[in-house]
Amino acid sequence: MIASVRGVVAALGPDGAVVEIGGIGLAVSCSPGTLARLRVGEGARLATSLVVREDSLTLYGFADDDERALFELLQTANGVGPKLAQTMLAVHPPRELRRAIATADFTTLTRVPGIGRKGAERIVLELRDRIGAIDGSDTAVVPGPGVAAVAPWRDQLTHALAGLGFSGREAVEAIDVVAADLADGAAPDVPALLRRSIQLLGRTR
Repeated sequence: MIASVRGVVAALGPDGAVVEIGGIGLAVSCSPGTLARLRVGEGARLATSLVVREDSLTLYGFADDDERALFELLQTANGVGPKLAQTMLAVHPPRELRRAIATADFTTLTRVPGIGRKGAERIVLELRDRIGAIDGSDTAVVPGPGVAAVAPWRDQLTHALAGLGFSGREAVEAIDVVAADLADGAAPDVPALLRRSIQLLGRTR
């Protein structure tokens, strides 16, 4: 297995990055949160997991080894493949996912596109005893009076767009447009919203 890659970021896209190592460009599929930390032309290290299928080889990249370990653990649950595991990590950070599984927080889990109530129950049943210890720092922070809470997916999109070279103002304007298309109460599909935002910004440049 390819456990990690280290090299220069040659390109960034909505679904992943190209990391050049010794003259070879490796395509690495990454979540928006991971992409937000990368910059074209700069060096980077990504923890990786190679998923082998009959018709494809896909290298998934992560910000650290802990995120990769959770990605691989999630796939041991019935019905969770690499794409869904990556989507779970795109919507929720590893600490929040662990907390949700350990405490049977089905509401948090079903915010992930592709996971319904039955799927969330199955994930908790199969992974709860294997998810590891959850310390006190995993408790969600509730904003105090007068503090406006920013939706996590908005923050993820903002950082991902910044990593792709767009300004903060451009990111906010694009996110406002794609947010207007969301149905009330609908769980946001972060990767799809990121792709839509990039399409909108590409037309304005």
